Order: sequence, then structure tokens, then C-alpha cells
Amino acid sequence: MIKTIIGLGNPGAAYEKTRHSVGFMVVNALADQYGSTWRPQHNYLVSDIVVGEQKVALIKPQTFMNNSGNIFTYLQKKGIGASDILVVHDELEMPFGRVAVKFGGSARGHNGLKSIMTYIGDQFMRCRIGIGRPLDKDDVSSWVLERFRQDEQAVEVMIKFSVDTIVKEIEKK
Repeated sequence: MIKTIIGLGNPGAAYEKTRHSVGFMVVNALADQYGSTWRPQHNYLVSDIVVGEQKVALIKPQTFMNNSGNIFTYLQKKGIGASDILVVHDELEMPFGRVAVKFGGSARGHNGLKSIMTYIGDQFMRCRIGIGRPLDKDDVSSWVLERFRQDEQAVEVMIKFSVDTIVKEIEKK
């Protein structure tokens, strides 16, 4: 049962609407859809929603991507384990706009996922949001930190589809 959804991204205005912060964009849209607001706690922001009868905490770590896993020390004290979590993140290995939910798997070079896996392993749900890959693999670092291009304006559609996919996943449980 999904009790917590963690959107991955980087905090601060400089990183808003960048490919690497698409996880933040999705949890923001979930909070908006359910009329919830964000409040600071420790080193993250939290917003509570209710989907059907299921209470779900939305979380945005404020430690930058490479330290996203730091949140788990606190979550484990709250009794939240890997099987209770869905992580929303950008995925280079999927074409722009594709959304897929999966359980487990490797980090595939994603530093936010690597950080999380050091705390809880790889046995958690993920909502992978395709951001595509630059032509030159040496451009990956700058690619993920860039804002979406004009020809990628379907971002809002992708975010809405991601929210719908996550709600269906919660309702299945």
C-alpha cells in the first residue's frame, strides 16, 4: 500500500521546471489536485492528501538530488518502509513524455535513486517520467539541469498523465 510519494528534484528557483525536477512537478500537481498545501519539516517539504480512503504523504526532499535518501532516517522512525513508498523521478532511458510505473530495478546512473538505495535497497515502486537523452552522453549533466525546451511543451500533459497513473496505482491497493 502506498503511504508516501517522494518526488525527486532539486530545491530552489534555479531548478524549477528542469528535467531533473520533474518529480517535484508531479507531486506539486498531486497536492494541487487534492487541495493540499506544503509545509516544511526537517529537511523536506510534506503535503498530505487522501485518495479514496487512503491517506498519502507527498514529500519533496530539500537536500538536492544526490542526498535524496537522507529522508529515510526520518521515515523509518515513522514506520514507513520501502514497500510503502512510490518514488517519482526523471528517466533518461525513456523517450520524452513516456510514463511507466515499475517495482524495483537499478538506479541506472540516477544519483537520487542511488542515494535512496543506500538507505532502503531497490525494492520500492517508481513512477518513471521519460525526459529523453541528449545526443552526446557527455551532455547528460547539463541536459537534466536544463528547463524543458519549447518543443517539449507537452510537459503539462505528461504531468497530468503521471498524476492519473499514480492515483490509479494508489486506488489498486
